[in-house]
Amino acid sequence: MITTTFTKLRAANACTEGYKKLATHLGGVRKYGASTDIPVAIIMTSNGLDDTLWTLAHACGPEGEKIAHTFACDCAERVIHLYEAKYPNDDRPRNAIEAKRSWLRGDATDGELAAAWAAAGPAGAAGAAAWDAAWAAAWAAGDAMAAAWAVAGAARAARAASRSAELEWQEQRLTELLGEEK
Repeated sequence: MITTTFTKLRAANACTEGYKKLATHLGGVRKYGASTDIPVAIIMTSNGLDDTLWTLAHACGPEGEKIAHTFACDCAERVIHLYEAKYPNDDRPRNAIEAKRSWLRGDATDGELAAAWAAAGPAGAAGAAAWDAAWAAAWAAGDAMAAAWAVAGAARAARAASRSAELEWQEQRLTELLGEEK
């Protein structure tokens, strides 16, 4: 179970609104305890997906960061087909996702990951679609946390007709990565 504390959230400069929302949900910081472990799954229930991703990236240490990066890759893979349909000969975004997964397994160095990220940069056909959903997927593979929110948003936009189903998938997937049941 991945956890954080109010102390860690404060030290990471959690936004005031999200911090207060969680504190209210848990009955107050004093009552709950500033240093008492808070399962990240509770943050998902209380504050939602965006705050949960931020918490994983900023207030849960390396294990939380790894979950956030994995989640970003999962989201990216769900929308990469949009990019590939538009640019079938450009495999840079997929290569960036694969490089991130390799890095997460410990099979790629920081330098190799940086090279894949640079290769997926906004040049040629990729530049023309830099901000569409598939480019957000490539971005996520290179800089997972900064783009996790963008990927989630891109996936939502790409599936506007089934927004609630996509959000449900994202929440379920993150819950699985957290090792919790939904």
